Amino acid sequence: MKRTVLIIKPDAVASGHIGDILSVVEKDGFRPVQLKMVVLDRGAAARLYAPHEGKTFFGSLLEFMTGGPVVVCVLERADAVNRLRELLGSTDSREAAPGTIRALYGRNEQMNAAHGSDSPESAERESEMFFVDGKP
Repeated sequence: MKRTVLIIKPDAVASGHIGDILSVVEKDGFRPVQLKMVVLDRGAAARLYAPHEGKTFFGSLLEFMTGGPVVVCVLERADAVNRLRELLGSTDSREAAPGTIRALYGRNEQMNAAHGSDSPESAERESEMFFVDGKP
């Protein structure tokens, strides 16, 4: 089994879609192994999105991600990273395939309901950001 990280973003949390999104991933064969709700401070959001530092949207992304609680989940299943990325859909919710999480619960490119690790290395780094020594 492989692991990946799913973060349910502030827009989806505020809209009451935590259970909906978790249901979609569980029905697809993912098993949540760690889960918690947190409010990111600017430093944590900057570390999470460090690969995007310097891009024009970086500041607004940090503002958005620190604007309310998020739900962080470590998920497990075969081919976890790639499958979650497929299940999430296109980054821009308006372009996401029907039935994907972002098409169902997102609104646009930034308010797109959820974040998923883009590689096994990112999944490990992101998991360690939120869960120390395998403990929340």
